[in-house]
Amino acid sequence: MEMTLQLVIDCADPQRLVSFWAEALGYVPEPPPGGHSTWREYWADMGVPEEELPAGAGETPESIIDPLGQGPRVWFQQVPEPKVTKNRVHLDLKVGGGREAPLAVRAQRVTAMVERLTKAGATVLRIMDEPDMDHYAVVLQDPEGNEFCVV
Repeated sequence: MEMTLQLVIDCADPQRLVSFWAEALGYVPEPPPGGHSTWREYWADMGVPEEELPAGAGETPESIIDPLGQGPRVWFQQVPEPKVTKNRVHLDLKVGGGREAPLAVRAQRVTAMVERLTKAGATVLRIMDEPDMDHYAVVLQDPEGNEFCVV
């Protein structure tokens, strides 16, 4: 049996995170399947009861996909409770080129991505600039406070 991986991120505003993470990952909003005009219409055709769908759910995409088909689908699941503690799992956006690239080059690449993501709504939490360890990374939060790193 084949297994696929889907990453699920709990959130208050799926559309906001779809926009942010599509920009961050180079993904695209996932269109509804089977010629349906919305995901809500698709879910209704599948028999999902209306009372199980929050107001507005599925009217716009709540998931993103890798346009090349290589990365996992990411679904932004609307939940009622806010995020209150540090993530136990986080994403590393690896843009620096690894240790094969000089530290200055990695730092430049990371900084460029961080600038792009802060314009899209991310917040910088801390810079991990450790030249003695040949390491440069930045810890950020997405628009809902989920931590991730750009390395």
